Amino acid sequence: MTDYVAPLRDIQFVLEHSSDFAAIAALPGFEHADPSTVADLLAEAGRFMAETVGPLNVVGDHVGSVRNADGSVTTPPGFKEAYAQYVAAGWGAVPFDEGFGGGGFPWIVGIALQEMLNSASMAFAMAPLLTQGAIDAIEHHGSEAQKLQFLPRMITGEWTGSMNLTEPQAGSDVGALRTKAVPQADGTYRISGTKIFITFGDHDMAENIVHLVLARTPGAPPGTKGISLFIVPKFLVNDDGSLGGHNDVTCVSIEHKMGIKASPTCVLAFGEGDGAIGSLVGEENRGMAYMFTMMNQARLSVGIEGLALGERAYQQALVYAQQRLQGRAVGAPAGESSPIIDHADVRRMLLTMKALNEAMRRLCYWNAEALDVARHHPDADAREQADELAALLTPLSKAWCTDMAVEVTSLNVQIHGGMGFIEETGASQHYRDARITPIYEGTNGIQAMDLVGRKLPMRGGGVVQDHLKRVAALYVELSAAGSEFDGTRRALADSLGVVQEATKWITEHSAAPNDALAGATPYLRLFANLTAGYLMARSALAAKKLLDDGGGDAEFLRSKIVTARFFCEQLMPAGNGLLGAITAGAGVLFELDAAGLAR
Repeated sequence: MTDYVAPLRDIQFVLEHSSDFAAIAALPGFEHADPSTVADLLAEAGRFMAETVGPLNVVGDHVGSVRNADGSVTTPPGFKEAYAQYVAAGWGAVPFDEGFGGGGFPWIVGIALQEMLNSASMAFAMAPLLTQGAIDAIEHHGSEAQKLQFLPRMITGEWTGSMNLTEPQAGSDVGALRTKAVPQADGTYRISGTKIFITFGDHDMAENIVHLVLARTPGAPPGTKGISLFIVPKFLVNDDGSLGGHNDVTCVSIEHKMGIKASPTCVLAFGEGDGAIGSLVGEENRGMAYMFTMMNQARLSVGIEGLALGERAYQQALVYAQQRLQGRAVGAPAGESSPIIDHADVRRMLLTMKALNEAMRRLCYWNAEALDVARHHPDADAREQADELAALLTPLSKAWCTDMAVEVTSLNVQIHGGMGFIEETGASQHYRDARITPIYEGTNGIQAMDLVGRKLPMRGGGVVQDHLKRVAALYVELSAAGSEFDGTRRALADSLGVVQEATKWITEHSAAPNDALAGATPYLRLFANLTAGYLMARSALAAKKLLDDGGGDAEFLRSKIVTARFFCEQLMPAGNGLLGAITAGAGVLFELDAAGLAR
C-alpha cells in the first residue's frame, strides 16, 4: 500500500503555465483568489486530503457501506468522522456563491480540490460530487425560496444531495421513466416510483439528503418532453429551517459493486406510503433541461475522477517499481537483481502513466478555465467563445480521461505483476474503482455521439475549426523552439492532418447518421489525443521558457519537457490509426444480425 501525496507542483504548474490562472483571478468577483492565496489553500487541502481522507480508501473498499434492517445506511468506519472534518474545514464550499455561504473561488480551484479528494478516496468524494450537481441545479433553476431553504446547508456540506434519474427500465433512455408526481392543493407534489443506482442515496454522514428527482406529472407528454424536476428531501424542512419528519423515501437495497464499495449506491423507493412530498423546480416538463445543468458540470467532474485514480495508481506503481527486485537490467552487475524500474519495458509503462496523467490534468483544468471565463468575463464575446470551448472540451474531458484512467490503473496492475492481481497490494482497487467512470454521467459512447452530433455542428463547424487553428498555430511556436521539439512538431502536424481528414468525413456524412455515429467513438479518441498533445506541447514550451530564463526547479522543468515529448512522439501517433475505423461507415456493423453474431 502507498500513501497518497498531492501532486501540488504539477497542479501549480498547470495553473500558472498551462491554464492562465492569473487572468482568471483578475475577473470580477475573484479579487480575493490571488495566486498566492490559492497556492496556500491548495497546499493545506492536499495535506487534509492525504492525511484525513487518504487512509479511508482501503477500509472503505474492504468494509463497504451497509444497509441496516430499518432501511438506514451505515458508511465504513471513519467516514462519518472524516466527513464532519471536511465540512468543518469548509472544503466543499470553496467554489460556490458567497451569497449562500460559499468561498467564491473560481471553478478551476474547485476542480483542483476535487482531484485531490478523489485521489485520496473516490468513494468518499462521491458525496460532495453529487451534492455539487444538486447545488448547481437549484442555484440555476430553483425559486428564491428553494435557494434560501436548501443552498446554505448544501454548500457547507451539512446536507448532501443526490441525482435521481435512472429506473429499472430507463437507463440512458431517461425518457422511459415512470415515476409519478401528483400535484396537491398546497402546491406540493406527491412522488411515487423507484429509482436505481442512486449514489449516496442514503447514508449516515449528513443530517439530511436533498434528492433531486425526475418524474412525470399527470397528462405530461411522452418521452423526455414530459419530465419535470422535483426537490424531495429525506427529512422535510420546516419554515424555520429545522428538520421535520421523515419523508416517504426508503432505501430498499444497496448494490454490490465491482468498486467504490464505500459509496452506497442505493435503490430508492419513493411513496411506499402516501407518497413522498416534493416541490417542483422551475416549470413542469422542463426537468431534462434543468438536469443537464447538473450532468454537464458532473461530466467534467467524472473526468477529474479518471485523472485522480490515474494519479493514485501511478504513485503506487512508481514506489513499487523502485522497491521490487527482479531480473538483471542491462548493464547491471552479474549475480545481482535489479529494481524493475531499471527495465526498459517497466520504464515505458511508468512514463506512459505519467504522460497520460499530466495530459488529463491539462485537459480538465483547461476545461474548467473555460467555464470560469464563460461565467465571469465582463465581455460578452469572450464569454461566448469560452462557453463554446467548454462545450467542445466537456465530452473529451469526460470520455477520454475516464478511458485513460482504465488504461493507467491497468498498467499499475501490470507493473505489480502477479502481486497486482492479489487484493492485498491494493493495486486492483484503483482499477476496479476506475471502471465505473466510463459509464457515469452518460456513457462514453454517448459522449462521442454528443461530440459528433452536437459539438461538431456548433457555429456551422466554426468552433472545431477554431480549435484546429490553435493547434496549427502551435506548430509555428514549436518550429522556433529548437531541434529538441522537431519530433513533437512533426507528430502534432501528422495528427492534425488526420483529424482534419476525419472531421471532413464525419461532416460530409452527417446526413447518414449511422455512418457518422459508427465512427464517433474512435473520432473522439483521435480528437482528444490531438487536443491532449497540443496541451502537452504547450506545457513543454512553457517549461523550456522557464529553463531558458533560469527560473524554477530545473529537474522538474526538464521532466515536463520529456514527458510531453514522450506523449506527443510515442503515444499520440497511435491515435492516427483510428482513421480507418472513423471513415468505414456503419455497413459492416449491421451485416450480422443477433444470430450471426452468435455463430
